[in-house]
Amino acid sequence: MLNNIIHDNHVYAGHLTDSKDAVVFGGNVPEALTTRVAYKLNLTGPAVHFSTACSTSLVAVHHACQSLLNGECEMALAGGVSYLGSQNQGYLYEEGLVLSPDGHCRSFDAKARGTIWGNGVGIIVLKMLDDALEDGDSIHAVIKGSAINNDGNLKVSHSAPSIDAQARAIYQALDVANIDPKSISYIEAHGTATPLGDPIEIAALTQAFRAKTDKKSYCAIGSLKSNIGHLSEAAGIAGLIKTVLSLKNKQIPPSLHFKTPNPEIDFESTPFYVNTELKDWESPDYPRRAGVSSFGLGGTNAHIVLEEWNAPAPSYVTKRRQQLLLLSAKTPTALEAITANLANHFNYHPELNLEDVAYTLTYGRKAFAHRRIAVVSNQSEAAAKTLSPRDNQRVLTNSGEVKPRLVAFMFTGQGSQYVNMARELYETEAVFQKYVDKCCALLQIHLDFDLRTILYPAPENIEAATETLTQTSMTQSALFVTEYALAQLWISWGVKPSALIGHSIGEYVAATLAGVFSLEDALLLVSVRGQLMQSMPAGTMMAVPLPEYEIKPLLEGTRLEIATINSPALCVVSGATNDIEAFAKKLALQDIEGRQLHTSHAFHSYMMEPVLEAFTQQVRKIKLNAPSIPFPSFLIFQAPGSPTTKQPVLNITHSNYVLVCVLQRVSSNFSMTLTKFY
Repeated sequence: MLNNIIHDNHVYAGHLTDSKDAVVFGGNVPEALTTRVAYKLNLTGPAVHFSTACSTSLVAVHHACQSLLNGECEMALAGGVSYLGSQNQGYLYEEGLVLSPDGHCRSFDAKARGTIWGNGVGIIVLKMLDDALEDGDSIHAVIKGSAINNDGNLKVSHSAPSIDAQARAIYQALDVANIDPKSISYIEAHGTATPLGDPIEIAALTQAFRAKTDKKSYCAIGSLKSNIGHLSEAAGIAGLIKTVLSLKNKQIPPSLHFKTPNPEIDFESTPFYVNTELKDWESPDYPRRAGVSSFGLGGTNAHIVLEEWNAPAPSYVTKRRQQLLLLSAKTPTALEAITANLANHFNYHPELNLEDVAYTLTYGRKAFAHRRIAVVSNQSEAAAKTLSPRDNQRVLTNSGEVKPRLVAFMFTGQGSQYVNMARELYETEAVFQKYVDKCCALLQIHLDFDLRTILYPAPENIEAATETLTQTSMTQSALFVTEYALAQLWISWGVKPSALIGHSIGEYVAATLAGVFSLEDALLLVSVRGQLMQSMPAGTMMAVPLPEYEIKPLLEGTRLEIATINSPALCVVSGATNDIEAFAKKLALQDIEGRQLHTSHAFHSYMMEPVLEAFTQQVRKIKLNAPSIPFPSFLIFQAPGSPTTKQPVLNITHSNYVLVCVLQRVSSNFSMTLTKFY
């Protein structure tokens, strides 16, 4: 049906007579291809159709790079399509035309008399390198530079190539890439195998390279057209993909059908030689680099410079041990069918990357009422048993309307920390690792060392790290980093909080996620807060399994205070160490056992009061924003001459009163002070 529509399509915009004609026209007009893809995939950046004959797809890659550099999009799809039909008929050779007399494309060979046509489609995904690294994408190669131009009319005919114009395009691409041509060790040539085109192409390449190097016969050259023919509009992208794979595999494939050089090409005086056999790609002095050329009938020339991607070896491996497979269907029958299909697919394709499958099922499929999830460790497990609905321990099935649930994130305070907390997440979850690394890099400015050496120490350093982590100046930063990264991990999984709540340092995490602080400002405050508290005299905190009303009489005549009421039957008492020890003995006489917390100081007590002024001055320097997610606390807004209003935003608990951030409205600017409320 599709072939008939394409072959029989003689419908033009001015001759549409019915709805069928409109469908045929809309499906076949080349200009609609990119916009239809954009519509189907909901792409909102530039959707542009190019037509520059044989250089079309490489021109598209160049413009995609420009769109990325100009910020018009964050990711680009670029490529080309050439379809000439089923190609079940031959052709009549005629001397002087572009088609080969024997059905072979003999690029740069003395017997070269023309090319052959082929069908093909190719497409690549492009992103800025920094973005691809941040997103953990698979990077196959890096585009260092690209350029396009046109011959103009300084040539013998419209269809003839131009040495000078081709050389300018190549030289400009090298200039944009800011690399020396002697570091280029392979060229994927246009290589149409025509007696006129091949010598001009080598002459243009030589002219561009000779601007900066006199080296001879050091750069291999080849053409994919000797393998699969000339793909016309898709020729450039095909050559680019071939070159990327060559860089990735560190091998240069042969250019076929080359025996004797074209007599019009003096290879010995050029930087180039035709590669005629598969060989390892050696490049001891430079990264492996290549150029790809594509020249269009009529004179639009394109050249792209590529470099291999050698990903830096990570100091740790982020590999999730198990994957979550999510299946979704409109009916129970359909759910069973897609479950069976997926299991069979795993059986027939054991090479599948389980992580990629899980990602596609989660983010690339729509959610319907009938859903099934399976936790799997490998492909065989996925195929053999875990996709079976009878394996209830590893498989969950649900039918019914998918309803969003309200979720609140809760963040703990100091005393819950320990060495290697969440280490397994750090080693297996890329998102968690990303935010821990980011926070630790920002904190290094304030702490003068890498917090990860304390969070995840080497085995021989665990004892020292444990001692260090009890120090408030380290503890608070460590808790903030772990809690913030854990929250971001849940958010990346699609679990987004509708409300936040935190105690002590945990409230700073809540405020940061709500957007009250920037991450940079929050880490500054957390590090300063910890260092100020560390400078205070040591103290002790103790959890007591009694309600508030029973503890208060026991504290009379002491300087101890109730720091926190955790539940109706559990409170935390805070104060000087000798006072806490005496209080513990008092409790023991009543058969009540208190538990000392892993803290170095008596937080939320009178012993912290000396830090208030210094901390207030630091907080005044921080820009505060209205929260985007509610969390219980009080922020006081007060405009001059207006009554005070309270809104839930942020608090810092202190003894039996709360330090509340107070904003005084002055025009459009805010200033902040800390106030005590009993």
